[in-house]
Amino acid sequence: MRDGAPAPPPAAGRRLRLGAPLLAAALALLAGSCASLVKPQVGAEPEALRAGAYRLDPDHAALVFKVGHLGFSRYVGRFERFDAALDFDTDDPAAARVEAVIDIASLDVANDEFAQTLKGARWFDAENHPQAVFRSTKVEITDANAGRVAGTLTLKGVTKPASLDVVFNGGARDMLRGAYVVGFSARGTINRSDFGIDRYGELVGDAVTIEIEAEFLRRGADG
Repeated sequence: MRDGAPAPPPAAGRRLRLGAPLLAAALALLAGSCASLVKPQVGAEPEALRAGAYRLDPDHAALVFKVGHLGFSRYVGRFERFDAALDFDTDDPAAARVEAVIDIASLDVANDEFAQTLKGARWFDAENHPQAVFRSTKVEITDANAGRVAGTLTLKGVTKPASLDVVFNGGARDMLRGAYVVGFSARGTINRSDFGIDRYGELVGDAVTIEIEAEFLRRGADG
């Protein structure tokens, strides 16, 4: 190169290599900023459970049951379709009302043939009893963000008392769903024989543990 001659422009590939890290950093910064704006500031204090009528968000809910199997482990199944409603009054939390309806035909045990057997007349009898229904009758506040919900469970045409220990995980307005959202975890135990589901009692446990994870959307124009 002669003295005084202008330097050649950098190659396009070199410009790309230099710019890629800067672009990646900028995108990461932007994504982080957006995430902080979108992520709800969930509070678990009792005040975060606002008064109102709530409906289950089925896309963010799970209902699992577990039962002893031959003494080796607990067999796990779930119901894929269920609905629930919650009415809550901040001035009288113990007067809260919960109702849930389970679609028995949605039972899933990761084995299609066995699932069909369980839906049959000798087990859940989904054809004649397509739904199970839980209705609360009493709510007892046991801690700042926990309580026990007592009620009745109707399953296979039999209605018996049942209760759930519930933890309030928190509440906040969710920009993505455009609503005020509250979340709960619940756990309870029933005896399947109480509902006429008593086959193979010597092989399969009688006590059935029910576990629920649920998010509810507050109804109303302002969510």
